[in-house]
Formats: sequence, structure tokens, C-alpha cells
Amino acid sequence: MAYDFETVIDRTSKNSAKWTLMKRITGLDDLIPLWVADMDFPSCFEVIEALKRRADHGVFGYTLEPESYYRAVIDWMKRRHGWKIRRGWMLSTPGVVPSLNLALLAYSQPGDRVIIQPPVYYPFKESILKVRRRVAENPLILDGDRYTMDFDQLEKLIDGRTRLIILCSPHNPVARVWFKEELEPLVEICLRHNIIILSDEIHHDLILKGNRHIPTASLSKEADSITVTFTSATKTFNLAGLGCSLVIASDKQLRDRYRSTLQSIWTGIANALSAVATETAYRYGESWLEQVLEYVQGNYDFLVSHLAERLPEARVFPLEGTYLAWVDLRSLGMSDEELKQRILRRGRVWFDDGPMFGTGGEGFQRINLACPRRTLNKALEAMVQVLR
Repeated sequence: MAYDFETVIDRTSKNSAKWTLMKRITGLDDLIPLWVADMDFPSCFEVIEALKRRADHGVFGYTLEPESYYRAVIDWMKRRHGWKIRRGWMLSTPGVVPSLNLALLAYSQPGDRVIIQPPVYYPFKESILKVRRRVAENPLILDGDRYTMDFDQLEKLIDGRTRLIILCSPHNPVARVWFKEELEPLVEICLRHNIIILSDEIHHDLILKGNRHIPTASLSKEADSITVTFTSATKTFNLAGLGCSLVIASDKQLRDRYRSTLQSIWTGIANALSAVATETAYRYGESWLEQVLEYVQGNYDFLVSHLAERLPEARVFPLEGTYLAWVDLRSLGMSDEELKQRILRRGRVWFDDGPMFGTGGEGFQRINLACPRRTLNKALEAMVQVLR
């Protein structure tokens, strides 16, 4: 069936963080929010109907994931990504960010160093600091219109207390989908220095045409032995409010250490609705996903052409994966505070400010493209008016 992504749906009455948090934080209630990474699209019809049927049962007690849930994940990973995983490798968790926090506790001690590659998803740094680990930065290199990893700096960065690296794959916010030739040197360095790779692959299904996501653990047996993968259907099918994710580790020692930490906080029991939604999405949502990706590509093309015509100083980076555009406004010569004041206060548009993603984010804005085109157009027009 054909899905409608053009209709603007009012989310303000449903306590949407994206649409209602802005008033609490800014005091403004008329903003156009294109910030946090969820979609303004309804999920696929099959998921909605499956949730209705489950709700009709009326009892929402403690719930276990059925084996069919895990089979749906296995089938999806093999079909979409060529990654053959096993049931015993998977652990159910309530969300990718909480799962990463647990991994920090499972695989490191206070004072240990954890590598991140900024500009990068800001909860990585916050999580490391909150559990009293130290942040080690391996900033990405901006090479023309593409970001790459700095392997020379990475080698120099590692010391005897470096235990982990958090890999963002695909990378948020710069929208890179890493090549095999980029992942292999990273794995080789980590193998030599006995570093565990925490591979955040929550955006793994949001891949634009001409690109292919490669699960880090699928590269080789050696890569598999040091990689813990974090994934979910929530970003793919706009199910974030249901809270559901998976940790995948083929190495028994890594898996047992993680399981022990997970059990220590008495979590891992499924949400009564999330398992239903995830299984249904993986079994019946592929057509919906393909249509979403096509629409996001159209929004990206619209963004590029609109800014080229109306604000040519803006530089839009290639969108290989995610639905988050990375826009360089440095040539305007404004400070980050001035950009924020103009866009947010005068333009009444809420993007994510680049500096929140750390080193290398200065002068950038991240724009969520998973919205109806008329919403995007309205936001861009307001942005142009206050920046031009």
C-alpha cells in the first residue's frame, strides 16, 4: 500500500517531547521543531493494527518476548544486512542509550578511558562522565565534503587505561555510512590494543540509495569477538515511545559480563507492546520503510536546492544514512550563540545546535528531515529570513 507522509499530524496533544518540550525549555510555544530524532510520520499500518489487537486483550502484566520475536530479528538482519546472528547472542534491553550506559559499567572501571569520535551523538560523552569514566576524543577529519576517521590520532590516543570505543554507525550527526575499508582499520587497531567496540547501530536501516550499512561485527570472526552491537527497530519504524532495543554479542564472555550487569538492575523484561510492534515491523514493515527512505531522500534534495537558491552560504553535507541533515553555516561569520538566537528566537525554528555534538560541531546545525515537506519548507523559509 502507498503511505501518506504529506499530512501534517498534530502531536502537541499527545505529550510529544519533540513538540511540547520546547515550551518548557524555551518558553516559546510556536516553534517548528526539527530537532530530536523521531519522525512526524505514523508508523506502518500493520504495526498500528497489531498494537490495537494487543490492547484489546486488556491485560498488560509482566511480559516475555516470544521466540517469534527473536526469529523476526534474525530474519531481518540476514535479509537487510547479510548478517547471520543467533538467538543466543541477543539480550533484550529497554533502549539503546540505557544499554550503552550499562556497557560502560560492564566493561570498564572508574577512571578508565572511553573513546568517542566527535562531532557525535551527545549522550555518549554525558554517559561516560556520569559513570566516572574519562572521555578520550578521536575527532573525525573533515576531508572536502566527507568526514573520515583519524586512525593516526587514534593510535596515539590509546594508553593503558583505554578500554572501549563507542562507534556510531551510521554516524550521527554527520550522516556517514562507514565503508568496509574504514571499519577494518578501526577493528585492527582495537584488536591490537584489546579495546572493546560498542557499536551503536540504531540508524542501521535508515540508509539512502547508493550506500550499504555493514554491521561492525559482521566484518570478520576477529571483529565479532570484540564487538557488542546496540540496535533497535524504534528509530527505523518510529517506535521510540515504546522503548525496546537489543544488545547483540556473539562472544560468550562479553555477553555474560553484560548480562550480569543487566540483571543487577533488574531489567530486561519486555514492554507488553514493544515486542509486538518490533516483531510486526520486521515482518511486515519493509514496504513502509522503503517509502519513508524515498520521502526522506526527496526532503534532502528539497533542502539542498532550497538553500542553494535562497541561502547559498549554507553547505549541506551528503546524506548517506539517518534522516538528519548536517548543515554548515560557518561562512555566515556568526557565532554559535548568534545563530541560535536568530534561528530559535527570531525564526521560531528549533534545530539541534552543532556545538552540542562536541568538537567540530561549531557553526553547524542538525536538521531532522523526517517530516512533511510543507513543515520543512516553512522551517527553511523562516531560517532563510533570519540568516540572509
